[in-house]
Amino acid sequence: MRKTLCGLAAAYALIPHAQAQSSVTLFGLLDVGVSYVSNEKGSHNFKAEDSIWTPSIWGIRGVEDLGGGYKTLFELASQFSVNSGAGIPGPNADFNRQAFVGLSKDDVGRITFGQQYNLMADFLFFPPARLDGAFTYGGLYNMRQGPFAALGIPQNPTGSFDFDQTGGTSRVSNSVKVVSATFAGLRLGALYGFGNTPGSFSANNTTGFGVNYAIGGFGMAAAYNETKYAALNNGHDGIRNFGGGLSQTIGDLYLNALYTNTRNTLTGGVVQAVQAGGLYTFMPDIRLGANYQYMKGNAQLSHNRAQQVTSAAQYLLSKRTTLYAEAVYQWTGGDVEGGHNAWINGAGQSSTPHQFIGRLGLQTAF
Repeated sequence: MRKTLCGLAAAYALIPHAQAQSSVTLFGLLDVGVSYVSNEKGSHNFKAEDSIWTPSIWGIRGVEDLGGGYKTLFELASQFSVNSGAGIPGPNADFNRQAFVGLSKDDVGRITFGQQYNLMADFLFFPPARLDGAFTYGGLYNMRQGPFAALGIPQNPTGSFDFDQTGGTSRVSNSVKVVSATFAGLRLGALYGFGNTPGSFSANNTTGFGVNYAIGGFGMAAAYNETKYAALNNGHDGIRNFGGGLSQTIGDLYLNALYTNTRNTLTGGVVQAVQAGGLYTFMPDIRLGANYQYMKGNAQLSHNRAQQVTSAAQYLLSKRTTLYAEAVYQWTGGDVEGGHNAWINGAGQSSTPHQFIGRLGLQTAF
């Protein structure tokens, strides 16, 4: 799945006084497919889409062994559209997915600096926790969204796209992240993103914390993140997220449950979301997953609510390549008639309280 760029590593080794071994690895994911949306802005839509089950990403990772268990490390990663070749979100998005450099110590942990995933993603979404069904089978369509645009998240394409920031779509610039090694199943993390605002240490900043515990087939995790935005009270208010969940593996069945809470600290708008699901491996190359979500806003969001069911079948053509079929259905309610139309994450909003998506896709990794 990964190709080592021996030539680059060898060139680096020729630098004077460099005595430790180092490596640079090119990696990537590519996801393509066709999707049918029952109602998108008032009409059905049959379209080619990429970056749905997983984002299409290419990147470079590097490690230098300093000896004594110490290492330097870095990662540069970019997202792009396979169908158009364009960068996401735009032409100036080089390495916007992640760009960091840091130090690590065996059996202690690591510290990294740069643009990085926040700890909602690190401790609830990515391994070892994997508490969000979006990671294992649901993809972008399973990340939280619904009739909650009034949540008003700045720098967000819909105001509520991946509103609990668990799916890795939100990164933190100018950040310092510390993550411990795993001690008897326990791992801890903390993050601080500098606001770089003259005269204020707290304006426009980000703070985050995470913890997870895994032993045998059981896992549990919790995380917190607050990001302040210039558009909200001149950088003194923001979006506050926290959540926690459990997972359990029973033979070939993987079960997950996750709760998240998202608040706009300026307006008081709150959305709570809970999901539960599972992934069953019938044979080494066939997997079926299903997930149920319930999302509800408070009075500031007109008590809008959404329920969503996501299901997916995956056929592993090889260790690198997967063929999959996915079906997603969302239905909604709220206080204001016509103000709670369905809106599955990654699609355009429906003109009714119902929306269905069916998809066939292919994903490969290198």
